[in-house]
Amino acid sequence: MMRGVIAGQPSPFPVAHRLPGVLQEDEFLGRFLGAFDEALAPLFLSLDGLGAYVDPQLAPTDFLDWLAQWVGIEVDEAWTVAQRREIVAGAVAVHARRGTTAGIAGAVRLIVDGEVEVTDNGGDAWSAEPGGALPGRARPRVTVRVRPRPGTSVDEARLDAVVTAVKPAHVTHRIRVVND
Repeated sequence: MMRGVIAGQPSPFPVAHRLPGVLQEDEFLGRFLGAFDEALAPLFLSLDGLGAYVDPQLAPTDFLDWLAQWVGIEVDEAWTVAQRREIVAGAVAVHARRGTTAGIAGAVRLIVDGEVEVTDNGGDAWSAEPGGALPGRARPRVTVRVRPRPGTSVDEARLDAVVTAVKPAHVTHRIRVVND
């Protein structure tokens, strides 16, 4: 499918109507400017409908993958159109929490149908004594535990790629898929 000129589509802003009254009466000039109206009509109509293109719930299917690139999502061909729309729509929230356990869990929930739990081994604390011991281990690590709904499966390679993309680079991770 290709978007472009729709034969006979009227322009919402005819060029001839912008001319002084004396020139609007010229028949040749009216036909000449009509060609511009025909060429500009799709442009005006596209700009009027621009909101529908950038809304993941309304965007045409062929435009959705391009929209995903705008928000930093690598599209997986295994995703359905409904999943793509949901993932693109949730991208802003995921990016806002990127690197946190809540952000990792939110990103994993977009691709896994089931229960998701993300824990880390870090912590923060204060001490009344200078040089006191800090909680947690020296190497930060995140554990992602996934329990898919019965009858569904988890692509562990895709899950690993998502966790790698949204966690901080210096943090190691472990994935546990628990099937009942």
